[in-house]
Order: sequence, then structure tokens, then C-alpha cells
Amino acid sequence: MSGSNAPEILNIDQAAALLGVSIKTFNKVLHSQDMPARKIGREWKFSRQALIDWVGGGSSTDFYRETPTDDRQSLKRPVRTRRTAGWNIEY
Repeated sequence: MSGSNAPEILNIDQAAALLGVSIKTFNKVLHSQDMPARKIGREWKFSRQALIDWVGGGSSTDFYRETPTDDRQSLKRPVRTRRTAGWNIEY
């Protein structure tokens, strides 16, 4: 979809295709990021230009944590919790 036939307002399928990702991935981003969108009735609607601007305005450094300033901290292994932590399993 490019050129003069491209719609300005996209549904979720068209928006995912514009960004080149699956609908599943697009939905994850939609619900976890501050993506420009409107829900009209039961459907999400997206401005083509707003999505392009949103992607262009991002920075890869937004997704990485700051490096610890204390060298001793960087040598420690990260604390990991078990996926089942908090489950109340009775035997």
C-alpha cells in the first residue's frame, strides 16, 4: 500500500502491515507502548502518518537499561525469579 491509493486511516491489519510486523506483535506493542491510536466502537483506528512519525520518533536507547555505575554490580549475576514463583501449589 503506497502511493495515492494508500488510505490515511488504517485498521489493525493495515497498521501491522505498514510496520511490517505480525498482528500478534502489533497487538503486544499496542497494549504496552504509547502508540497513537483511537478505539472507535470495537475497532482500533490508526493514522498512517502518526504511526510513521511514532516509529521515526523512537530511539533504540529507550529500550535498554542504564549500565550500572558500580563495577562490582556489573560482575554480579542478575537475580532471576522462577516462573512459578508465587504459585500456591498443593500436593
